[in-house]
Amino acid sequence: MLALRPFTNAFSTYDPFREMERLERAFFGNDFFSASAPAFRTDIQDKGDHFLLEADLPGVKREDISIDLEGDRLTVRAERKNEREEKDYLCIERSYGSYARSFDVSAVKAEDITASYDNGVLTLKLPKKEAEVPTSRRIEIG
Repeated sequence: MLALRPFTNAFSTYDPFREMERLERAFFGNDFFSASAPAFRTDIQDKGDHFLLEADLPGVKREDISIDLEGDRLTVRAERKNEREEKDYLCIERSYGSYARSFDVSAVKAEDITASYDNGVLTLKLPKKEAEVPTSRRIEIG
């Protein structure tokens, strides 16, 4: 079956380690685990002849987004920078950091992938590969 799935959900719908990470993030805050890049939210639709992936990247500039394809893995990286002049702030609620997400694109024609970015939403059109129909033949016994 041809499908497009994030690598984090490719093998299991429940990951106890991810649940523990969410609990730790809720308790300690997002900056406690700076070693791993947090994931951004995506919507993936099956449009028949292609997949449509929409990634929410609010506040990210187009030049701070990279899309890399390595083998059957498509990786979207984004960096959100917080550029502000130094002032005395009581509270700052704008976040910054790098974000990354990888997807299995083994069912996609990699050379035909297109991308656009508008109003904080990255849209990727991922054309499906043609389903290979297995050929059959009868082998004569000699």
